Amino acid sequence: MKVLITGFEPFGGEDVNPSWAAARLVAAAPPAGLDVTAVRLSCVYGRAIEELRAAVSATDPALVVCTGQAGGRSGLSVERVAVNVDDARLPDNAGNQPVDEPIVPDGPVAYLSRLPVKACVAAAREAGVPAHVSGTAGNFLCNHVFYGLAHLIATERPSLRGGFVHVPYAPEQVTDRFEPSMSVADIARGIGAIVATAASTTDDLRVPEGATH
Repeated sequence: MKVLITGFEPFGGEDVNPSWAAARLVAAAPPAGLDVTAVRLSCVYGRAIEELRAAVSATDPALVVCTGQAGGRSGLSVERVAVNVDDARLPDNAGNQPVDEPIVPDGPVAYLSRLPVKACVAAAREAGVPAHVSGTAGNFLCNHVFYGLAHLIATERPSLRGGFVHVPYAPEQVTDRFEPSMSVADIARGIGAIVATAASTTDDLRVPEGATH
C-alpha cells in the first residue's frame, strides 16, 4: 500500500519542526508492507494545501497521514475534526495572518477524519507512546491542511483515506522553557504505529475517549 506522510517546515522562529523530522524517520523505516513517502509542507496558508495536492497527485496514495507540531501537548493527538476557518494568532512564514476566513468558501463547516482515530490512539499507546483523541486541530496551518485534505477526499478522491496527527515539541525546543516534549524517535514510533493501524483497518474502536472540556 502506498502511504503519504507529511510534516511541516519550522515556524515561529524555531530551527526544527518535529513533525517533519519524525515523518522522515517513518519513511526511512516504514511499517512492514507499506511504501511510505514523506513530504515537507510549507508553513504558508494556501501554499501548503497546493503542495499537499501535488504530493497526492504525484504519489497516488491509498492513505495520507498529515502531521504537525502542537507545542504544549504532552503526547500524540489524533485529530477527529477539521473546521473550515483560518484564524491565525501569529503570521505564517510568508507573513500572512488570516482572521476568521474560510479555507474553502461555501465549503462544509467541518469534516470528520477518515482515520480510525481511537484505534490509532490505542496503537500508539501499545507502542509505548502517549496519545489521545483530540477534538480540535486549532485554526492555524495544521487545521488548514487537515481541512484541505478532507475536502480533497470529499470532492475528488472518495477512495482515499486520511487524517491528521499533532505531535509535541522535541526536547531541544524546550531547553529554556517549562513545556512538555517528546523525542523525535518516540514520535516516529508512535506515528509508525498509527500509520500501520490506519493502513490495516477501517473499523474504529468503540471506547470512550471524549474530552470533558
